[in-house]
Order: sequence, then C-alpha cells, then structure tokens
Amino acid sequence: MAEEGFKRKLTAILSADVKGYSRMMRDDEDSTIRMLTNYRSAMSNLIQKFRGHLVDATGDNLLAEFVSVVDAVNCAVEIQRELAERNAELAEEQKMEFRIGVNLGDVVEEEDRIYGDGVNIAARMEGLAEAGGICISGTVYDSVENKLGLEYESLGEQEVKNIDKPVRVYRVLSIPGAAAHRVVQATEALRQKWRRIALSIAVAVVVAALGLGVWQFYLLRPSVEPASVEKMAFPLPDKPSIAVLPFVNMSDDQNQEYFSDGLTEEIITALSKFPEVFVIASNSVFTYKGKPVKVQQVSEELGVRYVLEGSVRKASDRVRITAQLIDATTGHHVWSERYDRDLEDIFAIQDNITLEIMNAMQVSILGREQARHWKKHGTKNLEAYLKILVWYRKTGTKEGVAQFRQACEEAIVLDPEYALAYAYVGWTHFIDARYGWSDSPAESIKAGFEYGQKAVALDDALDWGHIAMASIYLAKRQLEKAVAEGEKAVALNPNGADAYCLLAGAVGCSGRWEESIAFGEKSIRLNPFPPVANYWILGRAYFMTGQYDKSIATFKKALKTNPDYFIAHVFLAACYSSIDRQADAAAAAKEVLRINPKFSIESYAKRLPFKNKADIELKVAALRKAGLPE
Repeated sequence: MAEEGFKRKLTAILSADVKGYSRMMRDDEDSTIRMLTNYRSAMSNLIQKFRGHLVDATGDNLLAEFVSVVDAVNCAVEIQRELAERNAELAEEQKMEFRIGVNLGDVVEEEDRIYGDGVNIAARMEGLAEAGGICISGTVYDSVENKLGLEYESLGEQEVKNIDKPVRVYRVLSIPGAAAHRVVQATEALRQKWRRIALSIAVAVVVAALGLGVWQFYLLRPSVEPASVEKMAFPLPDKPSIAVLPFVNMSDDQNQEYFSDGLTEEIITALSKFPEVFVIASNSVFTYKGKPVKVQQVSEELGVRYVLEGSVRKASDRVRITAQLIDATTGHHVWSERYDRDLEDIFAIQDNITLEIMNAMQVSILGREQARHWKKHGTKNLEAYLKILVWYRKTGTKEGVAQFRQACEEAIVLDPEYALAYAYVGWTHFIDARYGWSDSPAESIKAGFEYGQKAVALDDALDWGHIAMASIYLAKRQLEKAVAEGEKAVALNPNGADAYCLLAGAVGCSGRWEESIAFGEKSIRLNPFPPVANYWILGRAYFMTGQYDKSIATFKKALKTNPDYFIAHVFLAACYSSIDRQADAAAAAKEVLRINPKFSIESYAKRLPFKNKADIELKVAALRKAGLPE
C-alpha cells in the first residue's frame, strides 16, 4: 500500500549533465555560468515543446519527465541537435556538451519531486553516454525501436547500484537517422549559412547586431529575480553575507532527511568560523525547509547578499551532492558544482564546498591563523558522525534530548576522542536541569560539567565545548566563569548566534545590561527567526535598562512563536506595570497564573541568577505591582 502523501507512476525520465563541468568552472566561472544558464533555458523550452516537465535543475544536472517515452527520446535528440549548433562556432575548450540518459520506469512522486529506481537508472544511462550523445535503457529501446527512424548499438547489460538485475543499455548511433548524425548535419548546415552571410556586409552587420541582442538577453540577464537592498528587513552587513538553505533530500528513502540536514548544518558551521563573513544561523534558514521560497525572498527577509542552495541524493555507500551559490542582489549564479563520491568522502566534500564558497565570495583564508579553525572539530569515524546527524535536529522535547544524548554516547564509544560528541552530551545534561526534565538537577549539572571539561580538554578550539561549559557555569551561578567561557565561544565562532545569546545572558546576570543588549541584538541579527530563548535574553535586558516598549515588542515576538511561553508573560506583566498600564499588566498576570497556578513572587525571585540584589528588587517590585501573588 502506498504511503500517505505519495503516489507511484510509470514515466519516462530524461537525465542530463555537462561533461567536464568542474574544469570549465575552474577555467572561467563567469562564462561557464552564463553559458549554462543559456543552454539550460534552451533545453527547458524543448522539454516543454515535447510535453515534458522539468523536475530539477541544480548545478549542471537537469532532470525531466515525460508521459510519452517517444516524446522523451525525441526531446533528447532535439536537445543534442540544438546544443551542437550552439557549440559549432566555439573553440573546442569553450564548448559545453551534455550527456543524456533516458529511462522508462516506475517512480514515487512527492509534490514536484520524483524518486526511485526509475530515476536512478536514468542517471546511470546518462553516466554511460558520451559527450553530445544519448544512452537509453532496454525499456526505452523496446518502446521506440521501430518508431523514430533511429539506429542503436547495444552496450549489453550493465550493473546499476541498488538494482537487483543488470539493465540493458543502448547507445543512439552516429549514422543517418540517428541523433548524433543529425547533429553533424545541422552543424554543417550552420557553417554553410555563415559562409553565405559573410558574402554580404550589410547582412553581417545585422547579424552582429542581432548577436549582441541575444548576448544581452540570454547571457547577461539574471538567472533569478534580483533582491531589493531597499526592501531588506535588515541592513546588509559590511562584509560578504550568506544564508545556506536546507539541502533538499533527493534520496529514495525519506528517512535519509537527516543526512541532507546534517550537510546543511556542517556547511553553516564551517563558514561561521570566519570573521570575514556574516552567516545566518541554522534555526532561521530551516524555517524555509520544504517551502517553495525564492532566493529573492530569502535575501530580503534575512538581509544577506548570497544564498546557497543544493540537493543530496544518498544511496547505500554513494552520495551525489549538488550546490549552487547565487548573488541575490544581481540574480546571477556565481558558483555551482556536483559531487558524485563514495559516502566516506563526505568530510572532504564538505571542506571543498566551504572553500569554493569562500573563493566565490572573494574571501581569502590563506595564511591566516583562523584557517585552522574552519576544519571540523569532529571525527574521522563515519559511523560516529552519522549517529549524531540522525538526532541533531530533534532536540525540542524531553524525549528528543534523551535520544540525542544516547546517540552522542554511542558515537563516543566508536570514537573516544570525538570532542563535539562530549560537548553535546554536556549540553543535554544542562537542558535536562534547566527545564526540570531531570530527577536530580544537581546530578545533571555535575555530569554536564564533566562532559564539558572533557570536550575542552580534547579540543580547546571547539566553540561548542565552551558553550557547554558556559551553560553549566550559569546553572551553578558562577557568573565570571560563565562570561569567560561565553567570550571564548564567540571568539572561536564569530557567527555563533547561540554563543552570542549565551554570552548576552551571562553578562546580563552579572549586571552588565547594556552589553547584554548588544550581544542579544547580535544574536538575533545572526538568527532572524530565533528560538524563544533569544527573545527572552534580549527582552530581559531591555526591561532591566528601562526600555519597556522595546521589551514588550520583543516578548510579543516570542509569543508569536509560542503563545504559552511562560517567561514572556511574566516579563510583560512587569513591563506593563512599570509604565502604569495596569489593565494590560493584570491580563499578563492572569496568563502567568493560567500556565502556572502555583506561581509566587518569592519562589520566582529565589531562582533569579542575578549578581546584583538591586536587579532582583527591581523585578520583584514590578511583579508585585502587576498583582501577582507573593
């Protein structure tokens, strides 16, 4: 029985990619991207002409489906003919040649995506094709053998990963009637046409003018609609700024979603270590996950110049990753690449993507001390790495935190020197104590402290080790140590929204409220769609400095995320009473008691970790004025 939300269908799949794409990008990125955009537009038009549907076009790869297998093969032939005409007048090293594979098979459809063996086999056909050529599967051959006037060469049966039986493969031959021969004819016809044009100077001038128009229309037009700097929700930073959108999971198994999410997290983490760039935190970019958003929208909502998007297809021990970087202010692609590698190469791929992005944004890291920090403070043990990925983004509940901790502990067994795993375990113990999820908060704090110390001992350059230690010191009310650890975390990760939020909380509890505001605002700029805790830390600092209107606005944003966020209602009651809006204060106090009927000012005040007694008295007086019980 088909899973809910999915449906199966038989369809013809066309898969295409560029031969030597990496070399072309290395030699001349700008021209390659412009040519790819131009060629892909022509291919898209032909797909539409032959009643096909463009499914995906990331990097140099293109995937389309057709109801009719005859239409699919005809379209492949016409694409190669069209592209050969465009390549005919170019030098050999400038030509962009596609390989095309066509398969007829069963696929799973989810919204606008397709998955399954049918897609995998089409990709395999593409990989067997020559540049400018077409390979088709046996199912396609059986359907079109006597219908198109083409001739074919059997390549025998080929093994396809994750497919039980070998697949018959046929190459479309370069003989009269075949696609490649038609390409040659078209090329010769094009050359004769230009010889005739060259006889007339007037016509040559017209053609030159027309050529200039085509250049301007096709090659210089933006590939996406440019973002408006004036409409951005935040001013653009004075350094390269980037949002890494969640990579799309293109694997047949939807349970592999964690892998694409993990890749996104790793790239964000690597980029965040460089003070020369501004990187949006993962919490904010993951709000776009699964949504049909435009690059323009992302840029304007987050206030960034560059947007990275991509996809991941993981099958057994192989992985295909595509990525493309877009300058949203111009609408142009500035870099794209596709990686087909063994899964064990995932760490090298992540490193490569990070370096390519930095290069595309013209940020140099050579010869710098910080360059040593961008490498992952992790493990070379793939199994240990994958264990953490499965649960990393599922820590919003007590059960999720427990499962994440168990995964990290299992990763430590596999790699006893996995510093990041120790840091995460320490942090989960702090969360248990902070939210009352532990039977013994004191024991949780003790365990968290031990794991945090171990993480720092293994790798003092790991920001998360210091984040874990700062959290534990806050819980222990050792504020000076908490501030020191928070400062180390921020220094190691200049784009760490969590580190800035934690530091804002620590300096605030120490009575340094103006600094708390600065760090809190920095945290939310790095993470424009933050967890409610970020609003709490900033809103609290506004309240303690008498900026009640700002505090109210901040806590209202928190309530939009979570209407039952208890601490927001507490601070709103305090804010409203402080500016003599007693009716609003009473309404907020009523919400406090609705959520926690046992609330009392005395017990609340005992839990306030403020260093200065005057800060506690200020808060208590405001709550008392709001009418909350003693």
